[in-house]
Amino acid sequence: MEIINQKELPGWDEYARQFSYLEDEPVKPTKKVKASPKKKKIVSKRKGITATSDYLDFHKASRVGEKMLKDKKKRIMGLYIIIAINTGLRVGDILNLKWMHLKENRKGFVIVTEGKTKKARRIDINENISSAIAHFTNVQMESYIFKSQKGSVYSIQQINRLLKSIFEKESRELNISSHSLRKTFGRRVYDMNGESENALIYLSEIFQHSSMSITRRYLGIRQEELRNIYMNL
Repeated sequence: MEIINQKELPGWDEYARQFSYLEDEPVKPTKKVKASPKKKKIVSKRKGITATSDYLDFHKASRVGEKMLKDKKKRIMGLYIIIAINTGLRVGDILNLKWMHLKENRKGFVIVTEGKTKKARRIDINENISSAIAHFTNVQMESYIFKSQKGSVYSIQQINRLLKSIFEKESRELNISSHSLRKTFGRRVYDMNGESENALIYLSEIFQHSSMSITRRYLGIRQEELRNIYMNL
């Protein structure tokens, strides 16, 4: 099932500038190049900690999404949350989804060509997603799912702003963005598989990371382990 190019989405350039580096593996240049200005680091409200994006509690995020599904005006963002934490897809790939990809899908899965990696990935439609989709009726199958009340597909910046608003309480202490839901999925998989090396192998494949060390860093696992060393002295 073909998915359009992520770069055609409104706000992609700004998203790439702010967030895509969070998953990039450092690549050594083949020749000397003029050093570019350092990116401004995002500093969380937790004093002394440099943050990227923080994950949320899976059950908390699920409850928020399910509650929003019951409100007609908030329903579409409730669906976004449920899909994001149950698939681990990047925001651009989720915004590319159309109703025909998920609703009345007899195969039970969708093949997504990820915008960043250009690799195909199978996404199984689990019961959580199916139940959320059931709240929507009389939809146009060829239409994009995540459209605002004005009828246009949400931009990536809009999604990030809405998530900060939805998780306003958490945002006081955590850095919340669309990556937070992707990481929430990752932490859920990690916890459900006993925080094992096998879990990291699975996630490295799902996230298309080149090594488990990148996955560990992405999920903040290494930092937590180091913190526990100090706290348990």
